[in-house]
Amino acid sequence: MGGRCSIPGMKNLVLIALAALLFGAAASLAHAQAPAAIPQPKETTQPMKTWLISIIPPRPHFDQDATPAEQALMDQHFVYWKDLNQKGVCLFGGPVLDPKGVYGILVVRAATEDEARALGNGDPAAKGGLIKIEVAEMRVVFMPVHAS
Repeated sequence: MGGRCSIPGMKNLVLIALAALLFGAAASLAHAQAPAAIPQPKETTQPMKTWLISIIPPRPHFDQDATPAEQALMDQHFVYWKDLNQKGVCLFGGPVLDPKGVYGILVVRAATEDEARALGNGDPAAKGGLIKIEVAEMRVVFMPVHAS
C-alpha cells in the first residue's frame, strides 16, 4: 500500500480525525491538570428514606369524644402536618377509621429514624402529651397520583 491513500477525500478525513483526537487529548490533559474551580463536596448527607409514623390517640374513640382543648391541639396537629406536606417532607397521611379505634398514619421523608422521630415529636399534639407516635421505616412503592 506504500502509505498512499487512493480513496478521494480520505486524506482530509484522516486529518480531521487526527485533529479531533489531538484536540480531545489536549482538552483532557488541560482539564486533568487544571485545579477545579469549585471544590467537589464529599458525600456527607445520607440518602432520604421514607418512614411510617403511626399516631396513637389517647383513647379508641377519640375522634368522637375529643374535648375542646384536645380538639384545639388536633387543629394545630393538622396545620403542622399540612405545612410539612406542602414542603414535601410529609408525603401523605390521615386518619385510619378502624371500627376498633381510630388512629393516624403519616409517611415522611427523612434520612434517619431519629430525624423521622423528631418530626413526629415536633407535632403539637405530641408535644402536648395528647398523642404518642411510633416510627418504622417504610419503602413506598406506589405514590398517590392525584388527591381525592
